[in-house]
Amino acid sequence: MFCSVYGADVSGMEARVIRIEADVNDGLPVFDMVGYLASAVKEARERVRIALRNIGIRLPARRITVNLSPANLRKEGTSFDLPIAISLLTAFGYLSEDLTEQTLLIGELGLDGSIREVKGVLAMIMEGRRQGIKKFVVPAGNASEGGALPDVEVYGVSAIREALDFLRGEKKLAPIRFSFEEYKKRAKESGDFSEVCGQEGLKRAAEIAVSGRHNLLMIGPPGSGKTMVAKRIPSIMPEMSLEESLELTRIYSICGLLSGEEPIVTRRPFRTPHHTATPAALTGGGRIPVPGEITLAAKGVLFLDELPEFSRAALEALRQPLEERRVTVSRLGQTSEYPSDCIFLAAMNPCRCGFYPDRERCRCTEGDIRRYLNKLSEPLLDRMDICVETGLPEFHLYQSGGEDSAAIRKRVQRTMDIQKERYRSEDFSYNGEMPGKSMERYCALGRPQREYLEEFFREGDCSMRRLSRIIRVARTIADMDESDAITEEHITEAVCLRSINKKYWR
Repeated sequence: MFCSVYGADVSGMEARVIRIEADVNDGLPVFDMVGYLASAVKEARERVRIALRNIGIRLPARRITVNLSPANLRKEGTSFDLPIAISLLTAFGYLSEDLTEQTLLIGELGLDGSIREVKGVLAMIMEGRRQGIKKFVVPAGNASEGGALPDVEVYGVSAIREALDFLRGEKKLAPIRFSFEEYKKRAKESGDFSEVCGQEGLKRAAEIAVSGRHNLLMIGPPGSGKTMVAKRIPSIMPEMSLEESLELTRIYSICGLLSGEEPIVTRRPFRTPHHTATPAALTGGGRIPVPGEITLAAKGVLFLDELPEFSRAALEALRQPLEERRVTVSRLGQTSEYPSDCIFLAAMNPCRCGFYPDRERCRCTEGDIRRYLNKLSEPLLDRMDICVETGLPEFHLYQSGGEDSAAIRKRVQRTMDIQKERYRSEDFSYNGEMPGKSMERYCALGRPQREYLEEFFREGDCSMRRLSRIIRVARTIADMDESDAITEEHITEAVCLRSINKKYWR
């Protein structure tokens, strides 16, 4: 007898719906599995056979062939165990084929018949929904991942016997449903900007960076509040929409980073990798390509503290993702593309001891300072939209820092709404994402502004990439002022936020 069911796996960042076909015929007793299978998939043969035996179902001695179609795609992972078992049970007559029609099955089998969690379930459910499948049977530990998706029925099972009884109609299960808004309420808040005393210039720069999705570099002595401000930047970012949350949850599901307590990501990510991180850890890669930190920070913030302490190779690997907002990782026979649409924050001391240019306190020689600063290449600096210097704050104890994050977040949201409305017909939404071909249309400058920028360009040894980023920042500042035109004041502030190179990188 022949039958087929649907399963799925994940390749890179994409899920694939796979058709599992089982054929049982007379002949020498053999259990063959075909379809360009990795070792983990081939081993499903033993897991399925022993799991069925341990729940009291012995497969008769027949010629069994299982094919995973399309056969030209390499199949990875253990998510096919459950659909292979169900396809065999259907072929042997334990189930009617119409009971599994338009149902996608996902899950790894234990030898005792239990169904264990797998990675990437949400991505598989989203791909199955795209292809018209409405019913999904998944491990109980993964069931909550699909609970926020509309128009689908997701059922969680913890054992193959439970799955069999459910498909037969002998056991009733309620589809998993949960409120996205309820999970947002449970999310823990990050620190508040009211806790930051002083540093008004840094706060202003942070607000501009978030409002237009610009990259920000902070440079100053230790203890000046760089890390403190960086950790509070997610608190002034607008709340995530359901679409953003599902897209980010899909990435975290593929990486196996979701937990039972937080099955869906509702807070904007704030990723802070250690300075020993490799290029592959930052941008993605490995023998089997996986997303890196810049992808895990999508829709949120990637923060590199003590920037010059990172290896030069790791920093240079960020150049292309920061420019194109996506990462392409190529391996033999496989190319994966990951998103990198995050705000890039970096903090650094001006020298190894941290007190340059205060020569009374700085213990570094001129050579030490140059070597330390020159760990950052000019092309990488060009990709920083805003560079701001932080000074040591004045003495204070238990003092309020002033404006809280909620008030700043309202202004940020208003500025973002202006940009979304302006770019509603474009394939980008924020000033920091604006391609060069659109700048002439959306960033028109008057003659005084052009002359000012031309003078800055000629005197400041400024690249065209840096100049275009200055104009994008000026567009954001104008939006914060609700101004249709970019004025000299906006250009001047944007230039001041990008002139730190003259002081440190002469």
